[in-house]
Amino acid sequence: MENDSVHEDPQRGKRTLIPEAVLAIGKSDADLEKAISRLLKHHPVIATKVSETQAGHIKSKFKDISHNPQGKVAVIGGCWNKEVGKCAVVTAGTSDISIAEEAASTLEYLGIEPVRFYDRGVAGIHRSQAVVEALNKEPRMAVIVIAGMEGALPSVIASQVSQPVIAVPSSIGYGSNFEGLSSLLGMLNSCVPGISVVNIDNGFGAACAVYRALKSYGK
Repeated sequence: MENDSVHEDPQRGKRTLIPEAVLAIGKSDADLEKAISRLLKHHPVIATKVSETQAGHIKSKFKDISHNPQGKVAVIGGCWNKEVGKCAVVTAGTSDISIAEEAASTLEYLGIEPVRFYDRGVAGIHRSQAVVEALNKEPRMAVIVIAGMEGALPSVIASQVSQPVIAVPSSIGYGSNFEGLSSLLGMLNSCVPGISVVNIDNGFGAACAVYRALKSYGK
């Protein structure tokens, strides 16, 4: 066992509410399969940043798989939880949808219903109004907002609703967007209170933040 490259953490879900996920980037097929199979003995498994080739391998080795190719997520063995709540998943543009789908698949795995609002960016400010109206009608519905470029959409949404906003900077943009750093800094410097920011392209982390909040709120 000393040379074993995989050391799973099956008790993480009991400690933190959220079980260990399998990050597929950089993993060999053998290590990916090993990590999934070991965790699957204890709970359903979510794998993120899964390439098409890796998805094919997972499908050949496991049953009961839900694969979201756009979000690059694979869920094996069912969901971790169910009927926790709802969460709006909002994107500034269609180029951000891959990150939104990562968030949406993670929400579903955690038992949260995603309500999608795509292409609602500030270049056409009127497009965000339906999002605001939906959130004001359901004050317990959480919200994730994904945006690249200057990262302004989370501030626009957060200034009009009561819910805390989980903002996700995406690596989408022209010129000196520095692979998402411009949107990250814009979100961190928002003058609207109550915005929390996760790392660039981290739809998974945003969904986990929502899950913790909803579970705590439910108590």
